[in-house]
Amino acid sequence: MEFEPKPNSQSSEEELEFAEPLPRKPLEILRDTEAFIRRPIVGAIVPMISTQLSENDTSEDSFKATFRNKLRNNLRNNLAQGIESASSVAEETLAGFAEIDIDNISDWELRPARMRIGFSFVGFSGLMIIVLLLYLTTLHPELSPTEQIGKFWNQYVWFVCLGIAGMFILGREAMRPVSKPKANKSRITKSRIAKSRITQSRK
Repeated sequence: MEFEPKPNSQSSEEELEFAEPLPRKPLEILRDTEAFIRRPIVGAIVPMISTQLSENDTSEDSFKATFRNKLRNNLRNNLAQGIESASSVAEETLAGFAEIDIDNISDWELRPARMRIGFSFVGFSGLMIIVLLLYLTTLHPELSPTEQIGKFWNQYVWFVCLGIAGMFILGREAMRPVSKPKANKSRITKSRIAKSRITQSRK
């Protein structure tokens, strides 16, 4: 009698399911990338500054040598403390930014930032046009307004276009119907905590 082999269910290939990695926030990626670049650089710069500024000059008399050594030590300490404090401020600031959930930011909350950008464009454009006119009237008084525009048309176009772009941004925000959303308590508390940490780190 011939027996046919039965398929073994245990020997069949089982599909392995791997857990998908959790998606990371862009601000978390920015925080980790900045820390990965900043920490080795700070760790290499601080000792290098210390060794370069701690050299003594024995060719002069004792008073000048001691005075120069004190200046070098103070400068070395100030530079090291400044670099370390800037590194800690960057660490705390980016850590506070990483706690902000970008997906939950509404269009109403982004409106002040867009208006500030528009005002910045308009103000910078007007300031640079005034500086350009002051430059032309003081250094090139022999040129007429038509000749000034013909010779420096590139700068005029850049500054005027920048101001027009800012006016477009402000006009778009003024004509956009935006309804203020209902306040979310959990999101408000998180944003307040992040802002308080940022202000404390700056102080």
